[in-house]
Amino acid sequence: MYKEEDFVTRVNEITSGKGVDVVYDSIGKDTFQGSLACLKIRGYMVSLGQSSGTPDTLPLSALAAKSLFLSRPHLMHYNLTREELLETAGELFACITSAVLRIRVNRTYPLSQAAQAHADLEDRKTSGSVVLIPDGVDQ
Repeated sequence: MYKEEDFVTRVNEITSGKGVDVVYDSIGKDTFQGSLACLKIRGYMVSLGQSSGTPDTLPLSALAAKSLFLSRPHLMHYNLTREELLETAGELFACITSAVLRIRVNRTYPLSQAAQAHADLEDRKTSGSVVLIPDGVDQ
């Protein structure tokens, strides 16, 4: 809830100033520097997106201050071949079938309300998975 409280201060309170091992940041510009500040020495930051915009340029020396690791993975690099894709998809579906992973669909919208679904996502009115259902299909 980075718009409602200073998340860096809150993380420092929770961890007694030690910081966290890993930050997964999907927001980007608005949280990037704060996410780095939340890390402990030798912490890992995984930048997964930039919904608030592209983060400012980061000098390499900023990572050296705490020997931090920074990654900006791209899903397609983890499934370069059809075989890799089938293997990882198989692992995913096996985890779902065995209930290791539970998919939580919190909200469904008829396809005709796709614009509303996007607006609700942008306004943070949703959590979990949001699914569009073809019009006329029971939800």
